[in-house]
Amino acid sequence: MTAKHEITDQEFVESIVRALVDNPEDVVTARTLDERGVLIQLTVNRADMGKVIGRDGRTAKAIRSLLRVFGARNDARINLKIVDPEGEQATIPEDKETKAEPIPEKVEKTDEKPAEKPAQEKATGVI
Repeated sequence: MTAKHEITDQEFVESIVRALVDNPEDVVTARTLDERGVLIQLTVNRADMGKVIGRDGRTAKAIRSLLRVFGARNDARINLKIVDPEGEQATIPEDKETKAEPIPEKVEKTDEKPAEKPAQEKATGVI
C-alpha cells in the first residue's frame, strides 16, 4: 500500500506557476496567516510577470479560483498576492470586483426602408 502525499497550498501554487513561466527557478512563495485566512505571496522573475498575470488578469484569476477550491477542500480561505520583483504589488482585480458588462448592440435607427432585394431569375430549362 502506498502512502498518500498531501500537497500544501504553497506547493500547489508553486507547481502551477512553475509550469507557466520561463524561469521556474525564480518562483518564490511565502505563506502567512492573517485575519482573512492564509496569504500566499508569489514572486516571479520580472520577465515572467505577464505570463503569471495573463491578459486582463485572466491567468491570475484562474489561479485564485483553483486556490478557492483547494482551500474549500481544507476549510480554509486562501488569498494570493502577486508581488512585483521591484517591491510593488501587482494589482489584479478580484473576480467579485470585475463584472463583465454586456456589450450593447450598435443599432442605428433610420427612416429609410431597407433596400429591396433584386428579383432573382429562375432557370426554366427551356432552350
